[in-house]
Amino acid sequence: MKGVKVVEFAAIGPVPLAGMLLADLGADIVRIERTGVATIDPDDIASRGRRFVALDLKDPAGIEDALRLIGAADVLMEGFRPGVMERLGLGPDIVAARNPELVYGRMTGWGQDGPLAKAAGHDINYIALTGALAAIGTPDEPVPPLNLIGDYAGGTMYLVMGILAALVERQASGRGQVIDCAMVDSVPGLLTMFHMLVRKGRQVEARQSNFLDGGAHFYRTYKCADGRFMSVGAIEPQFYAELRRIAGLDDPAFDAQWDTAAWPALRERMERVFAARTQAEWSGLFEGTDACVAPVLTMSEAPAHAHMAARGVFAERDGKLEASPAPRFSRSTLELPGKAAEAATTVGTVLDGWGG
Repeated sequence: MKGVKVVEFAAIGPVPLAGMLLADLGADIVRIERTGVATIDPDDIASRGRRFVALDLKDPAGIEDALRLIGAADVLMEGFRPGVMERLGLGPDIVAARNPELVYGRMTGWGQDGPLAKAAGHDINYIALTGALAAIGTPDEPVPPLNLIGDYAGGTMYLVMGILAALVERQASGRGQVIDCAMVDSVPGLLTMFHMLVRKGRQVEARQSNFLDGGAHFYRTYKCADGRFMSVGAIEPQFYAELRRIAGLDDPAFDAQWDTAAWPALRERMERVFAARTQAEWSGLFEGTDACVAPVLTMSEAPAHAHMAARGVFAERDGKLEASPAPRFSRSTLELPGKAAEAATTVGTVLDGWGG
């Protein structure tokens, strides 16, 4: 994405991560921060690869500076509630008059219209209303899966996909367009497989009653003798057979892999089996096999795993680790971009570099 110029309005959640991913791919991103922001937190990993300018968007001069930047950009990203950019004088219609080729990315939870469009919300609310949260957790209660599903899968990833698609379309039309990226629109798409399973009668709405939600004895986590956990995902028959071979599950009762009525009893038996060894002992038995079993590592432990280290999944900057750029390409090399600028730049400096 070298040569693609992006204006990002400071936000939380999906937008800064989208900016990080675009910066990792080589885009030139300038973030507009509020006046008074002199530096960016060096530990804010999602801000890497950016320059920033501090503008007072309540001042006509600040709005004009923002319009100058937008006029020279390829992409704009914002994560305000609907109507905020219009009230500032930076809405799509005004911007399009200056830059008809601009791809205008709008990121919200509820969308730009609808009964809840102007209400506050967070990831947990968006995944609750779309059916995702009800499917995750224990039989007694739903459990928030961090904010990975709404903010980052339904938000960041769909926003980036929309931006890239709009840039491709612009090559043919010569025109930009507005992207209304709403988490409540995106999360149902992430649930596509589960809607299909419901149609086929293979998914029920009771939590931990299905093969991917912890209900099945062959797809869940088990506590080891040392209190650590192992993850088991032996779905296919050949992988299930390997799990049984290594774990010593030779009782014919385990032949009934897909008998849901047998799952509770088989889970209890596997709990006793895994509780007999430590995580390290089980890892030594399973690693590199086709049993689909892996240790449950913490975020601080993951970088030290041999596979993660061999692939350079994490990179070090200033003595601290962060995720390396992904995905990988056969010809283009992605490198960890520079951290966010420590001091604000000026609109003029940006425009000089952009030729605007």
